[in-house]
Amino acid sequence: MERIAVLADIHGVLPALEAVLAEPDVQSADVVVLAGDLAAGPQPVETLDLLQGLGDRAVWVRGNADRELVSMARGEQLDPPDQVSPWAAAELRPDQVELLSSLPLTVTIGDVLFCHATPRTDEEVVLVDSPITRWEQVLGGVPDEIRTIVCGHTHMPFARQVDRRLVVNAGSVGMPYGAPGPSWALLTGSDVQLRRAAVDLDAAADRVVAESGYPDRAAWADEYIRTNYSDTEALAAFTPRAKG
Repeated sequence: MERIAVLADIHGVLPALEAVLAEPDVQSADVVVLAGDLAAGPQPVETLDLLQGLGDRAVWVRGNADRELVSMARGEQLDPPDQVSPWAAAELRPDQVELLSSLPLTVTIGDVLFCHATPRTDEEVVLVDSPITRWEQVLGGVPDEIRTIVCGHTHMPFARQVDRRLVVNAGSVGMPYGAPGPSWALLTGSDVQLRRAAVDLDAAADRVVAESGYPDRAAWADEYIRTNYSDTEALAAFTPRAKG
């Protein structure tokens, strides 16, 4: 029975990624799916190098932030989505830009489809409490043989049924909302477990400040590593974007 670990929304936070990769069930997984938004953050080069070290076990999926980094690195993006992304794009090596540009929107393993946001776009927002009509719209083009859809994007882990299918959000490794600590998912056959890795958040923030070259790294670490936005706050922010 294939064991699949799903890591989404790492956002260039190397200490958080290291904590998840050190989890015994990630180390023993047959496949590690990297479900998008991997490098847009304070340690982009180091994060991608560590992920590439996973070799053939890694299955890569494109996120909206990955696509945006490529556009900025190539001088195509004129409206940066945040302050750290233009800096991260400029840090990437040419081979890393090419890697991110080659990533697919979706990957299917058996009867499980992996994506970043939804199966049809890397930036569409759908939430655990979105109405069933919205879910039907988002999943309308998914083949009948797909029984599980695994995503990320909103940084909030959940698992729910949608018309006889299971939809799983793996949460976020680097910028989790709802509870502190890097979140990820483990799939073993039909069993799904939502997990969190143990990490000293202050120590992780201190490492980012010490090791990153991003000019505003201290403020970034305070806001996204030391601070944990609640699911209530995140849902309120995302709900207007989830109406299609």
